Amino acid sequence: MKYSGWPEPGELVVGDVDEIADFGVFVDLDEYEEKRGLCHISEVASGWIKNVRDHVREGQTVVAKVLDVDESANQIDLSIKDVNEHQRKDKIQDWKNSQKADNWMLIALGEDVDDDRYTEVANALLVEYDSLYDAFEAAAISGEEALEDVDVDEDALDAVVEAARDNVSVPYVDVTGYVDLESMGSDGVDDVKAALEAAEGNGEVPDGVDLEVGYVGSPEYRIKVRAPDYKTAEDQLEAAAARARTSIEGAGGAGEFHRERREDDE
Repeated sequence: MKYSGWPEPGELVVGDVDEIADFGVFVDLDEYEEKRGLCHISEVASGWIKNVRDHVREGQTVVAKVLDVDESANQIDLSIKDVNEHQRKDKIQDWKNSQKADNWMLIALGEDVDDDRYTEVANALLVEYDSLYDAFEAAAISGEEALEDVDVDEDALDAVVEAARDNVSVPYVDVTGYVDLESMGSDGVDDVKAALEAAEGNGEVPDGVDLEVGYVGSPEYRIKVRAPDYKTAEDQLEAAAARARTSIEGAGGAGEFHRERREDDE
């Protein structure tokens, strides 16, 4: 979806080089409806420029900084040279994410959805999330729970969740830790089994997190966690180990959590 308004000075925009002249470059702005900017030759690249075509080509996608906007003159002044490589990469990624999210919205609401309905749902999602992409990613991870505070009708929410789960590739991270569990009591085997079951969560592991407990070599067991981000993964790993220790120590045994596998088990 393209914006119908105007960009703000200082904003980074994505556009396609539409025309190259001796005095500069005309850029069609991909994020705004029927908006075109001019990057003067002095703003194309640092230093003296002999030929603009040595630096840009027609059809090239560029990231530019908005220097000035004159709505009455229908003029947008741009600078390509004021955008560093880090800014360019981040902006291009945001733009690609925005295009993906727009496509997911059309999948959820239908290709023939009218502008008012699209805007209604999009604005409701943007109240709770920084971008539509973030909203769809959260819905793919946590389902309806991620959208419970979004103020829009249930049909739209269900459609967004379904589209998210069918189309969004969720980034996951994996972390691994180890826990030593020992019990010298007559029910030691059962005590360890109960501690492992406690580590697995007993229903306490949140949606979007996978937790697996496996045997390494007595008394050592491996805990593997897959989650959407490192903080969540680390928190769930530590919580699993804590549950195991609480269980085994409550039965009179001993538990110890460590991040690396014991050398004598290699």
